[in-house]
Amino acid sequence: MTASVTATAHQVSTKALGWLHEHHRRGALPEGTGTDVSDPPGVYKAIGELALAASLVVRESVSGATGLRQARDMMDHAWGQFGEGDLLYARLLGYPLMTDSLETYAHLARGGYRHEPMQQLLRQITGLRSVRSVEHHPNRALAVANAARVTGLEGTGRAGDWEELIRATWLGNTPEPWLIDWLTGYSMTHTVFHVTDWGRRPEDLPDDIGDYLAAWLPAWIDIWAEVGEWDLLGELMIVGSCLKEPYLDPGAWELMAGIQHEDGLVPRDASAVSDDPDDRFADQQHTAVVAAIAGTLAVSRTLDGGSGGGSGGASPDADGSPVQP
Repeated sequence: MTASVTATAHQVSTKALGWLHEHHRRGALPEGTGTDVSDPPGVYKAIGELALAASLVVRESVSGATGLRQARDMMDHAWGQFGEGDLLYARLLGYPLMTDSLETYAHLARGGYRHEPMQQLLRQITGLRSVRSVEHHPNRALAVANAARVTGLEGTGRAGDWEELIRATWLGNTPEPWLIDWLTGYSMTHTVFHVTDWGRRPEDLPDDIGDYLAAWLPAWIDIWAEVGEWDLLGELMIVGSCLKEPYLDPGAWELMAGIQHEDGLVPRDASAVSDDPDDRFADQQHTAVVAAIAGTLAVSRTLDGGSGGGSGGASPDADGSPVQP
């Protein structure tokens, strides 16, 4: 039933968001981090993912007052870590063919943060043939296109070629579903995330792809639940919330709630979790981000009238707790 999914998804996302908020400073940029290319994009990864999750919590506004405050705290922290945009601007200025500055900035722009020199530089750079012609993996090309769309640059460069970009992906060819593997699974999920802007635009997913996912997503969820790949399971559950008719599996949500630790940590797989606080954050932060996003979108889609197997719903109270109808 939808009410059950809403309550469980809200519980999972609330606890995951709380864990991220409690530990988010462990993902701060190393002292002396600069814009030189020797600083790999991975150095920004933890902060960028926190900003992504927080921006979606703010956008959907279904997490209650506590969740919204935590999300804003994390976005303020990320914005400060990036020098209120100055670091991302300097990196883009020095390395215009690298996309991590744009993609990271897009998460912050979604949350309402703006850096005018960055906006101007992006408008100039995205029109260059050299930048438009960078050879990205197909689902990565969609990531860049969506980041351009979120930052108000839709229609520049290749950002408008959505049909071409979608059909270049594995998912865009609706292939034999039984040949999906772990890496392709992640690529498939991100194709959906970027096409729909993390569930904001489910109507942008072509009908044949939506039908394909509706048919095979339940089997893929069962498979990765069975092998204990919780991170990919959470990403598949996000995909379910990005469909025109959302697929919200009560059993998957009960499983996610069951494997979540009491403090809100969500393990990435069935392996043992380290007791060291820094290792716990480094190893499990991504899955907590996934759980926070998955729960937020599931709650939002059920409250927005998504079927998910029933009717009705639950709304989060001002303190973040669900109010049952």
